Parts: sequence; C-alpha cells; structure tokens
Amino acid sequence: MEDRKIYILFTDTGTLFTRLIKIYTRESYNHVSIAFDDQLEEIYSFGRKKPTNPFIGGFIRERLKEGLFKRAKCVIYSCRVSEQEYKQMRAKVKKIEREKEKYRYNLIGLLAIILHFDLNRKNAFFCSQFVATILNEKKGLLMKPPSLTTPRDLMNIDEFNFVYQGMLHTYPVPEELVTMHLERISERLVG
Repeated sequence: MEDRKIYILFTDTGTLFTRLIKIYTRESYNHVSIAFDDQLEEIYSFGRKKPTNPFIGGFIRERLKEGLFKRAKCVIYSCRVSEQEYKQMRAKVKKIEREKEKYRYNLIGLLAIILHFDLNRKNAFFCSQFVATILNEKKGLLMKPPSLTTPRDLMNIDEFNFVYQGMLHTYPVPEELVTMHLERISERLVG
C-alpha cells in the first residue's frame, strides 16, 4: 500500500487578533490548518466562523481564495502518512464536520497554554490543538499533548517537508515558475 500526503498550512492573515497573538508569540505564523489534497480544496481548522468577528469561532472549512485567506501569507508543509493513518485522520475530521454545531473555539485553552497548563475541554479546540489532535493518528509524530501544542511546535516537526511559502492566493505556483526558480538556484551553485 502506498503512502499518502497531508498538508499543514501555517498562515498570517494580518488581522488585529493575529497581530495581538504575534506580540506574545513573536512568530510569523500563528494560525494552522490541515488539508488532505495538494490543491488545498479541503482545508480544515478551528477559527473564525465569520471573518469580521474574531469572537465567534469553531470548526471551519477554509477556502483557499476566500475570506481572510485572500490576503494571507503562508508556509505549507506536507507529511507522508500511511493509507490507514490518512483514512483515520479524514474520518476524524469528517466526524467533527458532521457534528460541528457541538464544537466551539477553545479561547480558554489559549490562556492555559500561556500558563503551561494542560487543559482539555470537551468539544473545544484552538487551531493548533485541533491539527495536533488529527495528527495524533500518526504515532510518534507529536512530543506534547495537543492542548499544549502551538503552531511553532507543529512547524518544527522533522517529518514535515517544505512545499511553498508566499501569498496563499498564489498557490499552487505554476510549474514553469518552479522550474525557472530551480534553474536559477542551479546556476548559482555551478557558477
């Protein structure tokens, strides 16, 4: 059986809430999502249900070129998982999606991270806690409980492979640009 890939998106939407989080974390990317296809047609996370209101949050299916993502900067990584792990991850996300009205954003959990307190609330997640919970289907990937996992922790996972960095709305990069970029790198190395 062949391995599959999942995609982890780290984004900076530039909102006031994001800027406030950046003051504390000093990180460039403070939102994380998971996707199950290389075209990023299925992107899931916990965040704003309404782009204009940071206080109404929960499970969301994000769209590549809509809402806050229209102007977001990003870094995208992929991770190889077995077919079974892939199916388990998708099944867990689909279950949450079917029951999304039961779930809420875990704002209290964000405060608990600051205090290094492992707080697990039923049916409540913040973005990195959600992604870490889904990634837990791949054994040995995480070194912390999901409720203490930050976007930075996820970004530092060795098994992740860099895919893209730039404006999210320009992903995927046209193949000719990738080829041109690789040729320039090659010329610099040879020259």
